[in-house]
Amino acid sequence: MGRIIGIDYGKRRIGIAITDPLQMFASPLTTITPAEFDTFIKDYLKTESVDEFVIGYPRQMNNQPSESVKYIDPFIKKLKKSYPEIQVHLADERFTSQLAFRSMIDGGVKKENRKDKAMVDRISASIILQSYLDIRSNMKSYK
Repeated sequence: MGRIIGIDYGKRRIGIAITDPLQMFASPLTTITPAEFDTFIKDYLKTESVDEFVIGYPRQMNNQPSESVKYIDPFIKKLKKSYPEIQVHLADERFTSQLAFRSMIDGGVKKENRKDKAMVDRISASIILQSYLDIRSNMKSYK
């Protein structure tokens, strides 16, 4: 069983999270720039098996896609083309930045460190990925 990679895509930074080998828990991994993404994924795939990508997809409160999709959709299309053997799933990313910030406060992260946007992006990616894992687990239990 391969890992699942969670992605919080942004124009300036991409938060990356991964699952454990059993695909039960998500953990923040790193934050990279969009220009670094291709090299990062190629290098990661040399050492780890990956079954799925889960990408945070921005939606408005009325469930319509947000303005950000204009740069996320091309990224998703390129990812699917570059790695056709790896499934790509979209996950609602509404409020993940706020949840990440709240988890930093709850976790005792100092105020000066909470300003680290790269950390927020990593944690957001792990929240997106863990939410996906939880939904998937709940769906399996209803079958």
